[in-house]
Amino acid sequence: MYPSAHPDVYNKFSSSGAPPTAPPPAAYQQQHGANMNPSRPGGGLRKWSTGLFHCMDDPGNCLITCLCPCITFGQIADIVDKGTCPCLASGLIYGLICASTGMGCLYSCLYRSKLRAEYDVDEGECPDFLVHCCCEHLALCQEYRELKNRGFDLGIGWEANMDRQRRGVAGGTVMGAPAIPLGMIR
Repeated sequence: MYPSAHPDVYNKFSSSGAPPTAPPPAAYQQQHGANMNPSRPGGGLRKWSTGLFHCMDDPGNCLITCLCPCITFGQIADIVDKGTCPCLASGLIYGLICASTGMGCLYSCLYRSKLRAEYDVDEGECPDFLVHCCCEHLALCQEYRELKNRGFDLGIGWEANMDRQRRGVAGGTVMGAPAIPLGMIR
């Protein structure tokens, strides 16, 4: 039924031993001038400031994310997009995707990748898509904590954070000024 192959087809490497191999990557890079593994300016990638399963480091955010993840996603997206898409719009898009397809992870994993690229954070053992697909709420909590640990107040949005930074305010106090004890305020 099928034409038979010539007997020498299967023995074409028998005279020279092993089949030919590709040049090692270093030889390829020197020969073709390609840099397959460029070094990042300022050193390597940083680790996440908290682990994926440390959601109880911020129990309030954990509860909000568990009950209504579109709120947390909207806050993250507002900061990651640097205010170009407001919190309400991002949260609404995420909520609609989740309600219509159940696959909000397809949208939210893009923001995890943007966040990692912006702050040079290491991906870890799992790709962003798998983290969001399997542990959506935990991933959102981790991203929220990462931005919070970098000095952002996610409850006030991008513009208010930038305004605080311009004025030198962090967390309600002027940066560098001593905190006033509550007993001294009249």
